[in-house]
Amino acid sequence: MIDPVSVQSMLGDARGRFDIDSLLECESTSTLLLKRAAEGAPAGSVIVTDRQTAGRGSRGRGWLASPESSLTFSVLWRFDGGVGQLAGLSLAVGVAVVHALEAFGANGIMLKWPNDILYDNAKLGGILVELQSAPDSALAVVGIGLNLSMPESIGEAADFALPAAALDDIILPLPERHALFAQLLVELAHVFDRFSYGGFAVLRDQWQALNAWQNHPVRLLRNGLLEKEGVCRGADLDGALLVQTSAGVERCLSGDLSLRAQ
Repeated sequence: MIDPVSVQSMLGDARGRFDIDSLLECESTSTLLLKRAAEGAPAGSVIVTDRQTAGRGSRGRGWLASPESSLTFSVLWRFDGGVGQLAGLSLAVGVAVVHALEAFGANGIMLKWPNDILYDNAKLGGILVELQSAPDSALAVVGIGLNLSMPESIGEAADFALPAAALDDIILPLPERHALFAQLLVELAHVFDRFSYGGFAVLRDQWQALNAWQNHPVRLLRNGLLEKEGVCRGADLDGALLVQTSAGVERCLSGDLSLRAQ
């Protein structure tokens, strides 16, 4: 299990900004943290677990992970203003994750709109952001899952859009889990601070540089059916996907859309 005291000692300037709870097992770190948020948990509350029994990914999919093969956690953060100001937060979180991995020498980590972390067009991890309104503010519970090594059960997920990747194929030796977790929290604090000041717009250029399919042909599917196709032109200032089609550059919001390379 992750030792919160050890992690706090590695946080540098971010020490004291996070309250870390380490669990051997839980249903879902994000589900549990949302319940704690409703009970008044402060910004910076974190739950990390070795095993989720009902981890959640995008569009209701399960998140497959096994003990020691993954790093799975959720972070609660509170922002001034309404939920509408948090558009693009999942993209901003992706920038923080890439920066944390690059600090350990990882190269070639890319991002796929709106919440996938890729390596060589395979899925290394995922991000799930859930938002709730509060009086004059909004809260976000940010769930992050990273494959440290290949999940044993990955072969059961026949409907996955992308193959899986693992960090131990990218960084040798594999970073110690406490150090990796601490670096992720440090980078998240930096991104949350910048996002609070200027929204996704202040991080857009960094995301564009990490966009795996920038200027590549893509297809957008809804419920498995082709909705539109064109060339990916990145993300707008609010995080909306920009796709150049025969009708011009169109804005696409995530919802239940699924992005695919052609």
